Amino acid sequence: MRSVLVKIIEWYQKKISPSLANRGVNCKYYPTCSEYTKQAILKYGCIIGTLKGLVRIITVSYTHLTL
Repeated sequence: MRSVLVKIIEWYQKKISPSLANRGVNCKYYPTCSEYTKQAILKYGCIIGTLKGLVRIITVSYTHLTL
């Protein structure tokens, strides 16, 4: 299961992320959320790694909101 999740993230990084960058949607954080999630899955496993990735995505997205 771990390798399937990593492959999905790598597909996203190769296919979708570059097209977003061409439209001016760039991540200012290092590592990017997708890379962070991939590393977390490899280090902590599928469940904890995915949860850590989701928390990162929510946190980063929340900091961009303007009310």
